[in-house]
Amino acid sequence: MRLEKKVAIVTGGGSGFGRGIAELFAAEGAAVVVADINDAAARDVADAIEKTGGRATSVKCDVTKRADVAAMVAAATDRYGRLDILVNNAGTSHRNKSILEVTEEEFDRIFDVNVKAIYLAALEAVPVFRSLGGGCIINTSSTAALRPRPGLTVYNGSKGAANVMTKSMAVELAPDQIRVNALCPVIGETGLLETFMGVPDTPENRKKFEATIPLGRFSTPADIARAALYFASDDANFITGVCMEVDGGRCI
Repeated sequence: MRLEKKVAIVTGGGSGFGRGIAELFAAEGAAVVVADINDAAARDVADAIEKTGGRATSVKCDVTKRADVAAMVAAATDRYGRLDILVNNAGTSHRNKSILEVTEEEFDRIFDVNVKAIYLAALEAVPVFRSLGGGCIINTSSTAALRPRPGLTVYNGSKGAANVMTKSMAVELAPDQIRVNALCPVIGETGLLETFMGVPDTPENRKKFEATIPLGRFSTPADIARAALYFASDDANFITGVCMEVDGGRCI
């Protein structure tokens, strides 16, 4: 098992990429704190992990509120005695549309969830990592930061910020043996699929988007989970500041 005796937090762990990451990490031996603003979804994932013999607990967490983030980190240290891996996976977007149609409320929410949450998580997790001699942070970014699609300008900008924060944090926290990397998935089979497409999720519309991906399909939670597992494992103990494209060739 590649994560035996390690403890991980996965935000947005109640569905989509987050669920895939939480389940794979648990299967690889980690104790997982499944954090999600949807408490019922987080509990379902944690229960499913425990039913298969894994270790997991759930926490309701709004990643834009420091008190919630502090409670999330405390849930890991209080129950499992340590924290080794933090996956900042929670994310949101506006529907594909002109920047002139994005409301100020949508803008603020997107940057709070996709950018500020990384900062808040660092405030709470980095002191724990330092006390333990190191740690691993994985941010779920997007190919939107590298090859942005029109109609998602605000979302694209938030993921660009996530990439720059990842690289800057990697350099700043390296003396503490804290590695920071990011995953950049292409459009995937999650609850946000139709939001990103901006059109109904039909086979015909899927084909149009799949045609822009050289390997010819969307990303899946399993694809992202396997990439996250690499970053979290000791195999990547000399890897930091990397924004990995998990995109079937989309960014080429």
